[in-house]
Amino acid sequence: MSLQVLLIDNDPAVQQVLGHNLRQAGHVVQGIADAESALMLIEQAMPDMVLLEWDLPGQSGLSLIRRLRARTRTAGLPLIMIALRAAEQDKVLALEAGADDYLTKPFGPRETLARINAVLRRRSPALPAAGLRIDPGTQRVMAGSRQIELGRVEFRLLHFLMQHPQRVHTRSQLLDGVWGMDAYLDERTVDAHVGRLRHALAPCGCHAHIETVRGSGYRFVPAFVPA
Repeated sequence: MSLQVLLIDNDPAVQQVLGHNLRQAGHVVQGIADAESALMLIEQAMPDMVLLEWDLPGQSGLSLIRRLRARTRTAGLPLIMIALRAAEQDKVLALEAGADDYLTKPFGPRETLARINAVLRRRSPALPAAGLRIDPGTQRVMAGSRQIELGRVEFRLLHFLMQHPQRVHTRSQLLDGVWGMDAYLDERTVDAHVGRLRHALAPCGCHAHIETVRGSGYRFVPAFVPA
C-alpha cells in the first residue's frame, strides 16, 4: 500500500524530481511551497510522512518542525528535513528540533526511500508479548507470522491508537486524528470502522486490544487477559 507523503519545498525542480521518484515508488505525493499552507493541509488530512526544506519562504522548515512537535495531534508525525545546508551544526539543530532524519541535497531516490522506510521502522509501534506488530512503511500488520489484512482506514485507525496506548480517545478526536479535521463525517463512522478493525483482528485473538470506554470512546490496551 502507498504512503501519503507531504513534500514541502519551494523549489519546482525538487517538487518535480523528488515527487516523481516517490510516485514511481507507489506513494501519493502532495506538494506545497510554504509552511503556512502545509499547516493547513495537515489540519485537513494527516499525511503518513513529511519531507520539508529548511529554507522556506516566510516561516522556516525548522520553525515548522517545532510547531508540529509542540502539538499533540502532530507530535508523532514522521518528519525528514531536506536541505542544502551540510554543516554538522545545522543537522544537529534540525534533529534537536524534532526531525527524525536529515537529508543533504543532492540525494538519490534510493537513499530517500531507504531513509523514509528507516524512519517508519523506528516509529513502528509493536507489542512483542501479544505478537502484534504494525509496519507503517509497508502498511502491514502482523500477528506472529500471520499477516492481517486491513483496509486503509482501519490501518490508520490501528496505527493512531497504538501510538497512544491507554489513552482514551473520543469519537470526535479519532475523526480528527485519523480522517482529518475537515472530514465532516458522522461519529458513527468511527464505530463502524472500529467494528471492522476488531473483526479483522479477531482470528488472531487481538481484537480485545481495542477497548470501548463507555460514554467516552475507545483506547488501545497493550496487554489484556484473553477470555
